[in-house]
Amino acid sequence: MTKLEHPGSPYKDAEFLDSLEGRTLRILSEYLGPMARLDKAKVNSTVLFLGSARADPSHGDTRLTKYYWEAEELAYLLTKWAIPLKPKGKSFVVCTGAGPGIMEAANRGAQRAGGKSIGMNISLPQPQDPNPYISPELSFAFRYFFMRKFWLVYKAKAVVTFPGGFGTMDEFFEIITLLQTSKISCKELTLILYGEDYWRKIIDFDMFFKVGAITPDERKLFEFCSTPRQAFALLKKRLGACLP
Repeated sequence: MTKLEHPGSPYKDAEFLDSLEGRTLRILSEYLGPMARLDKAKVNSTVLFLGSARADPSHGDTRLTKYYWEAEELAYLLTKWAIPLKPKGKSFVVCTGAGPGIMEAANRGAQRAGGKSIGMNISLPQPQDPNPYISPELSFAFRYFFMRKFWLVYKAKAVVTFPGGFGTMDEFFEIITLLQTSKISCKELTLILYGEDYWRKIIDFDMFFKVGAITPDERKLFEFCSTPRQAFALLKKRLGACLP
């Protein structure tokens, strides 16, 4: 009789792992993998920067370009302040979706301050390369949007939402819904809309209240800021209260 080869373990079977039946393992790996790497890097908490991938100064000056540089400055100020804190690990580490535009700007500002920063990329039909300012050991790639969203928010103590499009609005409204439903405590996360003039033109927040879709208290779930110094002052005040 022909001797059978010893079968390989399913977790080493690339075809199985990429199959429909392997989906649960893929999802679990996108939960456990980042957890292990963030723990190894001693990341206690983050500040998440959201905003348009199209706010890119290399494409010429547009109405979004100024927000690139303001995001870079805010990330610089925040990281420079946070580095000396070192409460048994790294707190308030800048975190982004790893792409260009506002994401690149925030990672860039953190690097300029001499700090680490996180980039959480997503696989798309048109590949999005991680920007070059992310700390290599804190560069992640996700297959599933919902797992990426989980990790973008899970360790966040603040979220700064710069001007953006559909993706930015999707992320903002998901976070504010978690605050509204107390899935995240307002005492644990500060939500900022950066660029009040932009956001008030894009979304009529007052109309939500006028028609009875939200309550006065729900309108207080986020705050507007319009300069890096203003946003930094608010973050410094709120985040300082989060330190052990």
